Order: sequence, then structure tokens, then C-alpha cells
Amino acid sequence: MSDLKTASVLAFERKLDPSDALLFAGSWDNRDQEHWQPIAVREKSVRGTISNRLKAKDSDPAKLDAQVQNPNLQTIDVATLPHSADTLRARFTLRVLGEFGRPSACNSAAYQARLQEVTEHYINTFGFSTLAQRYANNLANARFLWRNRMAAEQIEVRVRVLNKGEQEALFSFDALSYSLREFKEDEQINALAVLIADALAGKRHLLLEITAFARMGAGQEVFPSQELILDRESHKSRTLYCLDNVAGIHSQKVGNALRTIDTWYPQPENARDYGPIAIEPYGSITTQGVALRQPKKKPKLDFYNLFDNWLLKNEVPDEEQQHYVMAILIRGGVFGEAG
Repeated sequence: MSDLKTASVLAFERKLDPSDALLFAGSWDNRDQEHWQPIAVREKSVRGTISNRLKAKDSDPAKLDAQVQNPNLQTIDVATLPHSADTLRARFTLRVLGEFGRPSACNSAAYQARLQEVTEHYINTFGFSTLAQRYANNLANARFLWRNRMAAEQIEVRVRVLNKGEQEALFSFDALSYSLREFKEDEQINALAVLIADALAGKRHLLLEITAFARMGAGQEVFPSQELILDRESHKSRTLYCLDNVAGIHSQKVGNALRTIDTWYPQPENARDYGPIAIEPYGSITTQGVALRQPKKKPKLDFYNLFDNWLLKNEVPDEEQQHYVMAILIRGGVFGEAG
């Protein structure tokens, strides 16, 4: 093992594979009806006021009065419920794939054999119950709705297990009774987690259809994904995502919510409690501008240090960090040795 080196080509496919979530409008009392109205994205032009932070030279009262006279014209995309509907419906599918631990690309047979040995030992020791239960919680609590969840008065999440197009099982959750900061167990969560764990272990095929109903109020704004516009000449200051004229949430954003299960990161220096964060190699939280798993700080709990020490030096991490490393492999990515 001492001569073993990290493969220069090493990549893993994601094992939780969500689709885009599409957004529809309807009535809370008609949740069982199939035909809901697609939510469209439309442009809105507004006249804003100067509200940005000013440089010191511009804070002179006369200059500020002059700037206030200038309109701050903006064209933005918006998406709202119609005034005849009070509920947002978001729907997406989720495939859970097997062949865990098998890289999609690896140019070292010896490294791949060692990798298989490590992953099989993890599966035989812990199985996927811990990870699967956390994924199931993030379906039940509707974390994938992001800002829409914060604006909702009531949320129901229905998870259908599909088998050859037919419903094999159905789970229903009162999403707001499940916390975003804790993972809990109950009969439904445990049953759903068993299905996810079995699929990750390759024991079964699993396709889920997730439908969330969020009661937000008639005419209220809803929040699809915002597009990254590389064309700086664009006339719009905000562009929202839509697919075939239906507002949607990116699959990447749905996936990020589902893998927000990492509570095993080291204590931050500021002692702040960040709650669960997304599974990322450096524990990065882009909205906070921090990385909680720094490779240069002890204990070195970033993915690459843990993974390399485990495979190359047989330094087995503690149980929590083993869960973290395996969750990174489920997330997928390119992890080969840099040239």
C-alpha cells in the first residue's frame, strides 16, 4: 500500500440524480386535482430609488439630492401566483443509483481495487442508513423549495415511489413539522430511508416523484432559480429560469438541498452554529463566504485529506467522517491527483 498513489484520472457520477423542479399554481383545497396552471416568468420594468451605499465623495447633501432626482430604472423577471390561486406546486423526479464506490473513470487498477475494499468495508460496517435517513429528511422538510419554503403558511410533500410508471408506495409529510436544523426519525422517514439505502446499495431500482404544495397566498411572488447571465450587455438586471415557458428550479439547486446533511464539520472559529451544510469537499458555504473544512487547519477534515489518508495510509477516520467521505462519493465529482 505504501507505493499506492492517487489515480490521476478519478471521477464519480452522482448517485442522487434529481430533475429540474417545475412550478405550477392552483388552490390548496384542490391538491388532488392533476391539472394545475403553469407559472410563467414575465418581465417587469420598475422605477427604483437610489439606495446603494455611497462613496464618501458622493455623500455631500447637494450631490445626494441630485442623484435622487435620477431614476434607477430596472427591468427584471418576476414569477407570481395568479390572483385566483393561493398555492404553489413544485414537482420533480429523483433517481437513486447503485454501483456505489465504482468510479466512472479511473486509470489505476490498484487504486480502484483499494477503493473497492474501503467502500465495501464501509457498507458492511454501517450500511447507508445514516445517510439515507438524512436524505429522506430533506425530502420531507421541503428544503428543496428554498425561499418558497420560508414564505409558505402550509406545506405538504408527497413522495411517490414509481415502478414501471405505476405507483408502488406513497408517503405524505407535513413539511413545516420537520426542522431544517435537525434530522428526526419516524415511521415514514424510516420507511423512505430504507428504500433510498437499498437503492444506493444496488439492491433495487428507485425512482421517486416528489410533489410539494406550498400555500403562499393568492397573487404572491414565487421564487424560481435565477439564471447566471454571462452577457454583461443584457438589459435585464434579473433573469429567472423557465423550461418550456414554465418557471422552474435548477436540478443543481434541488441536489444541493438534498445533500445538505453535513453536521460533522469542525467547530468554526467564530463558534457560530451553521446547522447542516451541503456536502462539499471543503465544506464551503457560498452565501456566507466561508469554508468550514479547511485543508491547512487542524484537524484536517477536508475531503481530500480524509480520503487520501484513508486509502493510501490506512488511517481510518472516525465514524462521522466516514459518513462524510461516502456522502462526497454519492455527490460525485472529479477527484484525480492534480498533474
